[in-house]
This record gives sequence, C-alpha cells and structure tokens, in this order.
Amino acid sequence: MGVKPQPQVFVAGPPPPTPPLKGEGSHAVDEKREMLMVDKIIQLKNITMMLGRVKALENVNLHVNENEVLGLLGDNGAGKSTLIKVLAGLHTPTSGEIFVRGQLVSHWNTEKSRAAKIETVFQDRALTIQQSIMSNIFMGRELSNPFGFVDLKRQRREAQRLMDEIGFTSKIINAESTVGHLSGGERQGVAIARALYNDADLVVLDEPTTALSLTETNKVFAFVDKLKAAGRSVIFIGHNIQHVYDIADRFVVMDRGTNVLNITKDRVASGQSLAGYMSALAEGHRPEVGAQL
Repeated sequence: MGVKPQPQVFVAGPPPPTPPLKGEGSHAVDEKREMLMVDKIIQLKNITMMLGRVKALENVNLHVNENEVLGLLGDNGAGKSTLIKVLAGLHTPTSGEIFVRGQLVSHWNTEKSRAAKIETVFQDRALTIQQSIMSNIFMGRELSNPFGFVDLKRQRREAQRLMDEIGFTSKIINAESTVGHLSGGERQGVAIARALYNDADLVVLDEPTTALSLTETNKVFAFVDKLKAAGRSVIFIGHNIQHVYDIADRFVVMDRGTNVLNITKDRVASGQSLAGYMSALAEGHRPEVGAQL
C-alpha cells in the first residue's frame, strides 16, 4: 500500500483477550471484560448465517461502541445485507452469540433488536410519499389523547422537535409538509427522525447516500453528525468509499461473508488507501495491514 509495514500486523476480528495482571484471579478478569463490553451497544461474536445451503455469513465478529459512527464496507455479495438483517432481528443467526451492552441475548429477533434500541433505515426508507412528515414518523405508533383519539396537536409538536433535533433547517419544511415534495437527503432525514422517535441508541443506515447529489449527501452527513452529537451511534453502510471515509470513526470491511478488516480512522491514511485495500480484495488478494493503512 506504499507504507512501510510495522512489526505488529493488524488482524481483523475481535481484540485478543486481556492477559491477567499479576495476582489477578479469573473472577477479576471476567469482571474487567464485562466492564469493557458494557461500553459496546452491541457485539456479535462468531456469527454464522445459513440461508438454505448458502453460508451467507461465516464467523463474523463486529461491535459498535457508544457514540460512534461505524462505516461498513464491502462489495456486492460480501454479506452486508444479511448482516443488517441480523442486526434488525429479521434473521436469527445459525450460530454465534449476540451481546447487548455486555449481556448475552438468546433467541434474537425483531422484538429484541427493538428492545436493544436498534433502528434500521433500509435503502427504500419505507416512507409513504403521499403522507406528511408527521404521519410517516408516527405511522403505526400514533400518539393518542385520554379519549383514545389521535392527538394531532401533540404529534405535530413532537415531529417538529425531532426535525429540529436532527437539523432540518429549511423554513419552508414543517411537520405537515408532504414527503413526496422533499429531496432525497431530506427524505433520509425523515426516516432518521422516525428512528429517533423510537428512541434509538443505534441507527443503521443502509446506503443512505445512494443516487444523491453532493448537496443532498451533505444533508445526510449533517443528520449523522447531529445523531453523534446527541450521543447516539450509527452504522453507515455504503458503496461510495469516500463517503464512508468522510463520515465514519472506524471501518469494518466484509468480504465473502466474513469481516476481514476492523480499523480506526486514525490508522487509515486516506479514502484512497481504503479504496486500494478493497480493490485488492476484489482481485482476490487480502493485504496484510500494519500500524497504518
């Protein structure tokens, strides 16, 4: 990659176990590991997913820290879509373990994913473009008054608060604006606002900048920045390597159903370096990575 390799080679996957300190018993070590895991919103360990006879994921290890933007990269067929569906609870892994804030969760499903405060914004965003922003945010989870009727006034107020929180700045857009009249970046913002209404700690964004102009992409970046500023975490999935490089704090690269690289931004020289690594993967090579990519 044009960088002199360092003595210690980075290996994808989870970090090695922390060795016991002098005089430290196994119980103390377990407590230390548990404290480290609590800082992780979610951690996947050795996840394998069979879809029929196809091994879509194999021994995937992935975690998301609090207040972090994780960039998830990989070519078509690398396993990103399957991994997203596992995180959303749409797929229950064939084998492996899922931890939420350090606690092992069994029988993983959509209900447990929601309980873990994980919200996924899929590529189609699942928006009803004929309806208002307010209607899309509260669809299926309407706020009601003491008489059981939909409380439109309260919904309007809450929708506007969510829009303000993620950074809708246009004066011509309000809670009652029709989604079909919004730009692509603004529609992505509505989907993110809906995730916030569901009290998400982790928002998974599937290809959020696909087919967007530079201006609209910057709007999405601004929404993500607002999420992080509020202490939330984001998984940002994309094919545009430069977009992912610009917004993420750490990168996980997938290839043929497994994660092959897990590296923080301070160890990546540029978006071009990341692109070079992925080009090598596409050609069937898996470069060794030293202290710097």
